[in-house]
Amino acid sequence: MGFTLLGALVPGLGLIVGGRRRLGAFVLTLFLGLVGLGVYVGLTRREEVLAAAVVPSRLLMTSVAIGAVAFGWIVVIVASHRSLRPATGGAGGRAFGATFVGLLCFAIAAPAAVGVQSVLAQRTLVQDVFQSQGESKSATRPSTVNIKDPWEDKPRLNLLLLGGDDAPSREGVRTDTVIVASIDTKTGNTALISLPRNLTFMPFPKDSPLHRFYPDGFGKEGLSLDGRLEWMLTAMYQNIPDAHPGILGPSDNEGADVVKQSVGEAIGLKLDYYLQVNLQSFPEIVDALGGIRVNVNERVAMGGVSSSHIPPKEWIEPGANQHLDGRHALWFARGRYGADDDQRQVRQRCVIKSIVDAADPQTLVTKYKAIARAGRHLLRTDIPQELLPAMVQLALKVKSGTVSNVTLDSDKLRLKYLHPDYQALRDTVENALESTPVPTPTPTTPATPTTARKPTITTTTAPPGPVQNLADACAYNPAGDQPN
Repeated sequence: MGFTLLGALVPGLGLIVGGRRRLGAFVLTLFLGLVGLGVYVGLTRREEVLAAAVVPSRLLMTSVAIGAVAFGWIVVIVASHRSLRPATGGAGGRAFGATFVGLLCFAIAAPAAVGVQSVLAQRTLVQDVFQSQGESKSATRPSTVNIKDPWEDKPRLNLLLLGGDDAPSREGVRTDTVIVASIDTKTGNTALISLPRNLTFMPFPKDSPLHRFYPDGFGKEGLSLDGRLEWMLTAMYQNIPDAHPGILGPSDNEGADVVKQSVGEAIGLKLDYYLQVNLQSFPEIVDALGGIRVNVNERVAMGGVSSSHIPPKEWIEPGANQHLDGRHALWFARGRYGADDDQRQVRQRCVIKSIVDAADPQTLVTKYKAIARAGRHLLRTDIPQELLPAMVQLALKVKSGTVSNVTLDSDKLRLKYLHPDYQALRDTVENALESTPVPTPTPTTPATPTTARKPTITTTTAPPGPVQNLADACAYNPAGDQPN
């Protein structure tokens, strides 16, 4: 029994002890070779392994390999026990031995089955969410993909993050959340730019077919406040494709292409791809991660309608490092009652940061099937499959890099006016992405020999740009004034 267990832990040893030395030596050599290969790949090829985890063909081969290794391991356990058990053993001993071997086989088969299921769930997620460049249609993404080095001539990757408020009870889709993530492809440092959903007269590039219909931007003069609702940024996703279907060319998501063109022109960046989150499925992904932790600096309403003076029935109370499940996380990001758009945008960026923090390796390994299932319901994107390996490597840099917030001064940029100052907005974003504080060492000279001391180093920095580290923006710092 002991040698059977040893032969299960180190395949081949049981066969050698049982007298089948050649076969045992072969199995042991193969086992040690696979272990050595695994250690080598884990230490030196980690990024390549992660990149392979988004290639459907390699995922299929991986699932087959896991099954084959588990089957071979089980065969070795059974063969080792048959070689080791005494010929004079009684029926009770044989039954006990068979039960013991069965448990050992189950200990191999169960995690292998979970591994195969997780790999196949990942494959399904990749195939459902990410289409290949040739199979999907987008009117605004780059037409070609440099698979070898996608970032060779691209210092920054600009992604449009959309929160779509679609639900069976609502007519149409409103993009209440519009955030641009501008990622430095060398360092992974990421700047988040949040645009208020009520922006009007959103511009289009001059070479866009939509510029002919909206030369001064998407908007109308002389409308009441209620009338403007259908001419705001939040309404573009639904209303422009309805008014001009197919105007940008073949597209799997016309609304996203429209918003991508307009937002890019408004902030002065060429947006590469979009990621659209279905907010109705958002709680599912948070729950799959086991929840997120955020600092709640003010009471956040769960429901309520400010304009109708209908108070919320529930609140998320202030507190440091609070654990939120999916339902509470969604309300933390979306709660409007007693709060303005600026407060909501800060909370939304903090939720993004918290999700990035929650996606640690242990969580991904233990809960991946649920995460993959939620991801299939949650995401739409025009990022092609061919780019995914490079995106995984860039995501590792983002994980270890700095996530910052580009602060937009609503008054100076006239963001709450009928005609925002989009040129000033472009200048603000450009300055924020270019500004980097540089420390300058300046040694000081001792005044007299008698007061000599070691030179001290003082630092000076360039004037700070409108950028705030999200670690600071999302810290626990309650203001004290709470909505009631």
